[in-house]
Amino acid sequence: MGWVGGLGPGAPGVSLQAESDVDQALVDEQIRYYRCRAPEYDEWFHRQGRYNHGPEHTRRWRREIALVRDSLHVAGPSGRMLELACGTGLWTGQLARYGGVLTAVDASNEVIARNRARVRSAAVRYRQCDIFRWQPDEAYDFIFFGFWLSHVPPSRFDDFWGRLRAAVAPGGTVFFVDNRGVAEAPRPEAPVDRARTTERRSLNDGRTFEIVKVRYEPGPLTARLEPLGWRADLRVTDNFFIYGTASPA
Repeated sequence: MGWVGGLGPGAPGVSLQAESDVDQALVDEQIRYYRCRAPEYDEWFHRQGRYNHGPEHTRRWRREIALVRDSLHVAGPSGRMLELACGTGLWTGQLARYGGVLTAVDASNEVIARNRARVRSAAVRYRQCDIFRWQPDEAYDFIFFGFWLSHVPPSRFDDFWGRLRAAVAPGGTVFFVDNRGVAEAPRPEAPVDRARTTERRSLNDGRTFEIVKVRYEPGPLTARLEPLGWRADLRVTDNFFIYGTASPA
């Protein structure tokens, strides 16, 4: 399957071309959603507005984010670094402080503009492109993505990790964080179709989009990565996050 692949061969009554069209349409809608969401994305991360579920919830969230940030520090970002789906810069700023050169990639010019304004670092070079069409132009010592893996369609999972394997330098490390398989509850959004691993998401103005959302737990994810040639060390926080490292076996 190519990097832009489809939903995978073999679905009864559906041609490969139709599968690819369906899959790309979902990815395109996901990109549109995050472009439109750029002005309000940080509200989710900072538990503001409709994401404010009370002081105790916010304390747990912040405590667990701090734990992940500490683990990222221990993982030792350095050298030639890559951040995929860099978003508004909530993690880019931390990565940029470790020295070296950081390449930050995102499909949305809107979030890249906010990232630039937040980070203001000459050590960061930005690339705007659909990550499923992105081609690495060098090998990286440290690769990071936050809340991105869950947005990779299952049909593109193997391709994504294959591309990472080609992008990581010998001895390099991949570090990621994402939502756990358990619900964030209470969440404003509800999954529209668990079988299709999508969720219906809404913006503050009421517009809705269907996006990919696949929630992982360490055991199943580690088992899925092993036959692809990855050795993973994955953990979870008490409530919200899965995080950890992976390196080519």
